[in-house]
This record gives sequence, C-alpha cells and structure tokens, in this order.
Amino acid sequence: MESLVNRAGRSQAERQRAVALETTLLCHGVPKEAARPLAEELEAIVRRAGGVPALVGVVAGVPTVGMTAEELTLLIDSGPIEKVNSANLGLAVHRRRHAATTVSATMELAAAAGVRVFATGGIGGVHRGYGERWDVSSDLAAFTRFPVAVVTSGVKSLLDVLATREALETLGVPVVGFRTDRFPAFYLRDGGTGVDARIDDLDELASFVRFELARAGHGVVVANPIPAAEQIASLEWDTWLAEATARAGDAHGRDVTPRVLALLHEISGGRTLRANLALVKSNAALAGEIACRI
Repeated sequence: MESLVNRAGRSQAERQRAVALETTLLCHGVPKEAARPLAEELEAIVRRAGGVPALVGVVAGVPTVGMTAEELTLLIDSGPIEKVNSANLGLAVHRRRHAATTVSATMELAAAAGVRVFATGGIGGVHRGYGERWDVSSDLAAFTRFPVAVVTSGVKSLLDVLATREALETLGVPVVGFRTDRFPAFYLRDGGTGVDARIDDLDELASFVRFELARAGHGVVVANPIPAAEQIASLEWDTWLAEATARAGDAHGRDVTPRVLALLHEISGGRTLRANLALVKSNAALAGEIACRI
C-alpha cells in the first residue's frame, strides 16, 4: 500500500514477531478514559508473550501499522471517528480522515505490512435473519484475501454462529481450535458447532499457521474460547440478547453490531464489557505466543 506507515518492529526479527491490534475496540468499544490504559495493557501482554505489538489505524488519512501513543491519543480525542472495513478504508485514506479499523481493514493493513498474526475479540459474520436480507460482514471475505492468522474468541454471539461457521468452510478458511473442539461464540465457549481441528501444543499451532499462510496465501482462524471464569451463562445471554435486539429496532448494516453491543452493556450491568475485555486480553497473549514461534 503506497502510503502505509509501517512501524511493526525496528528490525526484521521484530517485524516477524509482530502482532496486529485493532483500534475499533479502543475508539468505539470502551469508555474514552479507558482506551489508553487498555491499549497499554494489551501491548504489555503481547510483549510478555514474546510478540511485538503493532496497533493499526488510519491517522489523518495515513494507514498506520504500529501507531504511537500520541497517534492513538489523537484518534481518541478527535471525538467520534468512523470505523472502516475493507470496503470504505480507501475512502478514509483518500479523504485524509481519522478512522478506527475493524477486523477486515486491520487484516488488510497488517498483510500489507508483512504482519502475520492479529489478535481481536470476535470476528464478524452472517447476521441473524440472513434469509430475509443480505447482511454478511466483510470480515469473512477478508480471510480469503489476506494471509493473516486471526486469534479470536469465535464469532460475536449476536450473529448467526452456525451460518458463519458454514460460510468460513465454504470460503475455504481453516478454523483451528486452541485446546478446544468447539467453535466459540464470543461470551460463550461453545457456539454450537465444531472446528476443523483441535491443536493443544503451541509449537504445533505456530507451525501450522506458518505452513498454511505460506501454502495458501489466505487467512486462518485461531479459535480461542473466552476464559471459563468469564463465560456468560447461555440462558442469561439469551435473555439479554432478546431484549437488546428488540430495543435496537430498525438498526441495520454497520449500525447493528455497535448498537446491540451498547444495549447489552447497559442491560447486563457491564458484564458483557468485562467479558469482552477478558477474552481480548487472552487472545492478545495467545497471539504473542504464536508470533514469537513463527
């Protein structure tokens, strides 16, 4: 990418251990005062695991992999900034705007910078009610285009988990579970379907990721369930989701997920946000472990 700023490590050895971190969680997913401390914590977690953190975002139209603390502060203090996926990333760059990157945009910029591992919370997928209207996240297509291993706690629970899992298979995207046979659904350790393979050993996991990224040139889903102590009970979750979905009303497209997640935070008394933070930190640690082995 012509205008990309790449600070994913100061040396080739560091760049090979880089772990991409997205800005959407920091700019849209947590209270403003919590964003900078969270970024620092995630970066420290990646470093402790042996990786090199590389925060990804768009700063005044410049796609940046390895944002500085000052650049993150600029985005946070600029008020509400847009979230970009791979469809509207180019518009933010062309119009020289600030933007927070979602999964697909982060994958695109990470791949352009040569970063092979990315830690996120949950990927997007097929929305419920898909049979009534087309509503599928660009994250799924991104896996077919960008050779990046994405460590994730599965798909967000408010989506159609089974349809998303089927879509990943249709697209030829391998889904491996780290110490799990089940495909997780964000707040739930078991989303109701399986993975392509379970891998318990970190060295084997890193070896497969290295092999598959080179072999096929596409992305890999590394499914890492939310820590057991932070999981939300299915019945409780279903009750909260039904209320949040009803209150979200006519939200559609890119507005659905942030609207429903905000309502879930309110309805659950903050429990969904605490669970979200727990799984993101767990994924950052695993991503760091993988990055330092590939």
